[in-house]
Amino acid sequence: MENLVLYRKYRPQGFEEIIAQEHIVQTLTNSIKSGSISHAYLFCGPRGSGKTTMARIFAKAVNCEAKTGAKPCNKCNSCLEINTANSMDLVEIDAASHTGVDDVRELIDGIKFAPIKSKYKIFIIDECHQLSKTASNALLKTLEEPPAHAIFLLATTEAHKMLPTIISRCQRFDFKRLHVPEIIKKLEFIAKKEGIEFEDSALSLIALNARGSFRDAESLLDKCISFSGKTKKITVEEIKDLLGIVEVGQISKFVDFLLVKQTKEALVFLNSLVEEGIDLQEFTKTLIFYSRQALLSKINPDFLNPQTSGLSNEEITKMKTQIETLSEKELQNMIELFIDAENKMKYAIILQLPLELAVIDIAHKET
Repeated sequence: MENLVLYRKYRPQGFEEIIAQEHIVQTLTNSIKSGSISHAYLFCGPRGSGKTTMARIFAKAVNCEAKTGAKPCNKCNSCLEINTANSMDLVEIDAASHTGVDDVRELIDGIKFAPIKSKYKIFIIDECHQLSKTASNALLKTLEEPPAHAIFLLATTEAHKMLPTIISRCQRFDFKRLHVPEIIKKLEFIAKKEGIEFEDSALSLIALNARGSFRDAESLLDKCISFSGKTKKITVEEIKDLLGIVEVGQISKFVDFLLVKQTKEALVFLNSLVEEGIDLQEFTKTLIFYSRQALLSKINPDFLNPQTSGLSNEEITKMKTQIETLSEKELQNMIELFIDAENKMKYAIILQLPLELAVIDIAHKET
């Protein structure tokens, strides 16, 4: 376990460890208790929200030898084999690298054989939207008339790209994007287990920049631990330097220049950030994120709160002060200019030029 990265080392091993997906946990556990198990499930949702983890836990629960209800015991041979990826009755396929019809045909041939040790033979297909059309049609035929011992668990971040006929043959579960407080809670648990000290706002900064993904948050924490060493305290400044994270204060200051149409000051500030080595594309993404929250707050003053936004009370107060004199349409126009600049940066010879042009557009736009 010492050599495992954090997101593997602290991957949930039971339904009770799953965070923020209680609606799915309740439905799956009830179906196991009642014995009304479907032959195919579709787990949809943003990356890092726990789709594959949920699939593995479900696989353990339905094949658990201890018969402890709907929860896997994590002690019997079946559970231990799945935990160590040695189960012959659990087949995992990454559709991102196995997109062809031959890969699916090989899977279909394996379905015909009964499980070696367990009650069910379970097939987890990750990123199933990346299967080719021919492969998807081959899978569809199997989903229509699967053998009684087979269960399919499909996971995807882009359900809209899948064949509607496949979706219609599955029980669909939509995973929620994780909120900052939920991610912080998990990071605090990991830090305590690892014996790592951290500044009060350090984990909040990591959680905010994980963009709703547990896996990304754990990977960022892992990187910070490697940088600081287990004997040191993780500081906010180290996180910013290591990950190129943009401070909300920097965004707020930049927006201040734009609101009073101080073009010169905004451009000087922007170029000073570039000289300091800040990731300008990350800055622009955070600027869009900040502006979106400002727009939603303008529409609904109760939208912003520290629990869901990742902003402190002081930062929220500052944002609300900034948008007092702006209309919803003005905020919308700003966001559209920032999005356009972020897209153009990918191909720009001078990286900051698209954002500089957006600053000039905002300054000269009539109110």
